[in-house]
Amino acid sequence: MDNQNSGATGPSLSQYFANDPPSFFDELAPKEKHQKNENVSIMSATFNGAFKQPEYIETGDIEDDLKVPDEVRNFWEPPFTEPGIPPHLTMPGVMSPNDLSDPIREAVLIHLGESELSQRKILRADDVTQDERGLRNLIVAGCYRSAVNLTGRLLTIYGQGYGRVGQPAKNTPHSLQLWFTRLSLLAKLGQYELLQSEAEAFDHLTRPDVYYEFHPDMYSGKKGSMACFSFRLLLAELPVYFGNAPEALDKLSELHAICNEIKKYFSDDSTACAFWRRREMRVLHSIVNCAIMMRKFNLIDDIIRGMILEETTLTREERRSLFSAWGRIYLQIGDIFGAEQKFAESRRLKETISSPDLRDFVDKGLIAVAKNDFQEAYLLFQKALQIESGNTMILNNMGVCLLYGGKLKDAINLFERAINLNPQKSLNESLLVNLSTLYELESYNSANKKLNLLKLVNKFKPDLNISLEFCLKLQGS
Repeated sequence: MDNQNSGATGPSLSQYFANDPPSFFDELAPKEKHQKNENVSIMSATFNGAFKQPEYIETGDIEDDLKVPDEVRNFWEPPFTEPGIPPHLTMPGVMSPNDLSDPIREAVLIHLGESELSQRKILRADDVTQDERGLRNLIVAGCYRSAVNLTGRLLTIYGQGYGRVGQPAKNTPHSLQLWFTRLSLLAKLGQYELLQSEAEAFDHLTRPDVYYEFHPDMYSGKKGSMACFSFRLLLAELPVYFGNAPEALDKLSELHAICNEIKKYFSDDSTACAFWRRREMRVLHSIVNCAIMMRKFNLIDDIIRGMILEETTLTREERRSLFSAWGRIYLQIGDIFGAEQKFAESRRLKETISSPDLRDFVDKGLIAVAKNDFQEAYLLFQKALQIESGNTMILNNMGVCLLYGGKLKDAINLFERAINLNPQKSLNESLLVNLSTLYELESYNSANKKLNLLKLVNKFKPDLNISLEFCLKLQGS
């Protein structure tokens, strides 16, 4: 992702957000993050829970790996300002006087008491240096709420802390990077009300004071946007978090059109043109996410077909990944034949003709799930797991297959084994939701088993992206 100052020491903070902004490579059928994925159609009529369906997850991020000068990276046309008329300025401020609390700590106190809380060892904002290095350490450790709290302190230094919204304060590349980090973390944590209120001040970065040209005394000769491109993409995507995919689609389409114009502007510079083509692709990925939510599958077809036919810089493996993604999207609409065709194209693009690899096994396993052949799907996911042991997406899908095949206890044993082998990685939201659901279906001693899960979460997880009440179904425990 973007490093706003190419000469800065250390990587940009934005690289530490594994799936922000989300890409359909990461989750091909994303649900709106603030909604519960309720699906009880396969359950007993008396069951009032949720079970997460087989996952369509790809690891990997789309990053700008092309080295370009600042004038290419920051290129963005500043808004026109009428001479003699004071321009509207960007005047953000932290909207809450309080630090984000630790919901895991609160749940442990309620359900397990003070003695169990002593097992919780996580970094707080006070435990790190009060600067970007400390912020990076918190993010790497997965302590996202603590990181949000530290951004509030650092923004206060810039005169943009609590109570300062609407008050004049100088924006700098560093302050804008802090805001991008803070808003990305709020999105990741599902803090949508605070996210919305704090993002409003930025007005999609269309005001003149977020451009170098507005500050000639501070940045002599520099031009373009002080805010990173990822910040613009995040702001365009925000309506998705609030359930308004059509608005997000409009904003992303506008962003895509601008990227396309900038790419054409640099048509005589192959590296700069390729750099902006990468950014254009990132916007297209977000548009695909919106189109999936809106069930605009013709639009998805057009976009992915255009990527494959028009993007000449893609490697064979990248094209293969696109065909695989395309096939998995076809599965979301129940077109098994279309999915099989795309998966076949994906296999033909393998660099070498060899035995099936991880992608082949997962693709075939998802086809078997779509055909309700859960035994075959389980065997295929099992072969994929032999290639990449500990892959939680594959483990989750294997558990789904066991449940749908009527093997409840085997599914529980599988998830419990995965947690025992690698608790830090396996205690993710999908697996926690599914295992808690299975405990309820089993009904025997489910409350104590869920409390044992809470003990593990307390010990190994700094943060969760969805509520513990939903994850572990602790209400009434």
